[in-house]
Amino acid sequence: MPRQSTHVIAQPVKTAAKPQRPRDPVASGERDAAQNRSAAFHYFLLEKVEAGVALRGTEVKSIRQGQANLKDAYGLIKDGEAFLLNVHIGPYSHGNIANHDALRTRKLLLHKEEVRRLLGKTQIKGHTLIPTRLYFRNGRVKCELAVAKGKQDWDKRETEKRREADRESRAAINASKHRASR
Repeated sequence: MPRQSTHVIAQPVKTAAKPQRPRDPVASGERDAAQNRSAAFHYFLLEKVEAGVALRGTEVKSIRQGQANLKDAYGLIKDGEAFLLNVHIGPYSHGNIANHDALRTRKLLLHKEEVRRLLGKTQIKGHTLIPTRLYFRNGRVKCELAVAKGKQDWDKRETEKRREADRESRAAINASKHRASR
């Protein structure tokens, strides 16, 4: 006669849950990895396009650390492909001899139709492609490109005057609200 086994099913032991480490705001897409603040000062930004960027592993890690700089960067369309030039991505701190070159030319990932449309817009005299920001979307690095037209000095002064006037008007409104609440 077969033996009857009496199995005792062990109950899982409840352990204290590990505290969740806060996710990096850059990696989760809540905050931009890099911005080109001077672009709006030096150019009229006419149209914006999102493009993927072909990167190496150490470049992505450096961008997550906030070591990207778009200040002197620009886009170029050559032979039906789009490229990003002069983007400085600093070397990865824990990298080895195979670390990336900081100023290498990087390929932009766009559909052929988008490349053709951007090529038509950049062939107009005075128009160029300027990257305005780098950010993460679903774990992938994206670049926001703007078709831009260069500003003259008087355009820059006019923009600065308008900004200053807006600032003064906001300050006057806040001061009047503050006096009215007394």
